[in-house]
Amino acid sequence: MIKPNKGMKTFFVIWLGQLASMIGSGLIGFALAVWIYDQTGQATPFALTALFSTVPRILLSPIAGAVSDRWNRKRIMLISDSLSGLITIATAILLATGQMQVWMVYLFSFLGSIFASFQQPAYSASIVMLVPKEQLTRANSLVQLGEAIEATLTPILAGALFGIIGMRGVLLIDVVTYLIAIVTLILVFIPQPERTDLGETRQKTVFRDIVFGWRYLLERRGLLGLLLYFAGVNFLANISSVLIGPLVLSFSSAASMGFAQTMMGVGMLGGSFLMSLWGGPKKNRVKTIVGAISLSSLGFIIAGFRSSLAFIAIGMFVLLFFIPFGSGPSSALFAAKVAPDVQGRVFSTRSMISLSMMPVAFLMSGIMADKVFSPLLLEGGVLADTFVGGLLGVGPGRGIGLMFICSGVFLLLISGLAYLNPRIRNIETEIPDAVPDQVEKASEQEDEDEKRRAIESVG
Repeated sequence: MIKPNKGMKTFFVIWLGQLASMIGSGLIGFALAVWIYDQTGQATPFALTALFSTVPRILLSPIAGAVSDRWNRKRIMLISDSLSGLITIATAILLATGQMQVWMVYLFSFLGSIFASFQQPAYSASIVMLVPKEQLTRANSLVQLGEAIEATLTPILAGALFGIIGMRGVLLIDVVTYLIAIVTLILVFIPQPERTDLGETRQKTVFRDIVFGWRYLLERRGLLGLLLYFAGVNFLANISSVLIGPLVLSFSSAASMGFAQTMMGVGMLGGSFLMSLWGGPKKNRVKTIVGAISLSSLGFIIAGFRSSLAFIAIGMFVLLFFIPFGSGPSSALFAAKVAPDVQGRVFSTRSMISLSMMPVAFLMSGIMADKVFSPLLLEGGVLADTFVGGLLGVGPGRGIGLMFICSGVFLLLISGLAYLNPRIRNIETEIPDAVPDQVEKASEQEDEDEKRRAIESVG
């Protein structure tokens, strides 16, 4: 059982509020996935929606990071969550009234991504101010646990709620969950980091702050190499995973798609829960990261092997189960190696690099599925009468299955190459920790601030 200290208690309050908002928006996201396929019957709109959800985060990440280092992080989170809530409500209303069009999905995805690009670095940089250094992996695993809970509950709740309370009821749930997220942020205190000598070197313009993030990573080649590895992982993972809906719907129903997504959530839930209990490795984090991603890649191979809900569900479970064992230690590694008062800028540059290949993946995904891989394994296709066709089967969705398998194989390959790189393999010994026990100071400051506010309220 996790024993929270004072800082961890504050973190839990924030975490619960963010979880509530994720569940509310997840219900609408599930409805949109089914709606898009009913309207178009193609894979490309899924990829385009993912593209519009990613591009702003990549382009705006450096600016958002500079802003989070300059301004109050709690205030940034409040504004971003409020605007995201308005977008979700607008989406729900249009779906409920039958006015939604495909281009509107792209627009709302784009706007929501803009707000998320400012919320995420402020949230990530706040974690190190709320929990002790030795609890960073656990805290980041809890963030992923929240994502897993949302991914698990959303399909189940969506299937039940749409039949019972309809879209208007779901709209009400969205309003309530976003109010919970905003209220929890209002109630808690998030300390700002003390300025270090490194932080005081920041320039007077946001542009120079952006350059700072790049220079920081260029001076630490191991961290940069790890980010380039994650860029490759994100490309290979997203070029296929964005097509999970079309893969299932090619031979089954929306209920089956919901079950497959639920298994994805259960896998991530299980992995994140174990990571939060374990707390992550104290040493050999890079080995854990690369090993976990290598194991997760097997999920793609399993999911693509057959037009079977069982294969897809098991594959997605394996894929998402091992992801927290890679991403949790990775986030903790960066949190420990980067000074708290520059984490906004550096983390945003980190996000931009690691996500940089995702738009390319989304652009290629639909085209590769509809124009290249699917025709290969249709009746009369080039691979239909070959060993590949005999092994994987022929018909709708089999080309997407082949894409899944290719993603898994290449993920294994780049994981091996990453571990062979000495700069990446030796990050923990070559780069000193930049986070001392300053979190305890933050907790002491929190005590003093609470006492001051109590005295002021009495006066």
